[in-house]
Amino acid sequence: MQADSPTEQFTSPILKALPDPDVPAQVCPRRTRIQLDFVLLAIEALDLYASELMLMSLEELQLQDVIENRVDFWQSRNTNPLRRSHQRDSLSLDKAKALVAVGCHIARRQTAQVRQLLNVQRQLAEKQLTPDHSVPLANYLERFRRHFRSRMNPNRTAIAAYKENERLDELALSLLEQVLFCTGTAGMERFWSSLFDGEVA
Repeated sequence: MQADSPTEQFTSPILKALPDPDVPAQVCPRRTRIQLDFVLLAIEALDLYASELMLMSLEELQLQDVIENRVDFWQSRNTNPLRRSHQRDSLSLDKAKALVAVGCHIARRQTAQVRQLLNVQRQLAEKQLTPDHSVPLANYLERFRRHFRSRMNPNRTAIAAYKENERLDELALSLLEQVLFCTGTAGMERFWSSLFDGEVA
């Protein structure tokens, strides 16, 4: 009697939708890990519950086989070499895809908020006013600075460059632009590709 064929392992459609870039050993380069984590940090600064929503989204997006639980989620984030609790493990492409997917999933919920903050920032810049003239924008920047400084290693040269609030605010605003980029048509695919700009031969 013929043996039963082995059950095919389920693969989330999201993993299939994002192409595998031609990178060494099929793991994420340093710049990719940093940039991905920074964008997720900006998303967290927009919403106090964003981290929990990301964890919930893993199941909703059928990605729990890639990132299994809360510990796995934070270990994946901690592959950013600029973090205080940096993990020396590599970040696989599949885990990076899962982080991109949950980040974009939450970012879409924040689209109106992100657009509003960026519009306010542009209006203030035109009037040569500082961000603290807008309470919502100032709140976002303050939360981002707090998250950044509590999680990043101040002894790293790249982090020391953001010692001044003005430099850190510039980073937070540029990341806000990237969060908006994630929310657009094919935003997940475009954000994924942007993480490997200059890394793929």
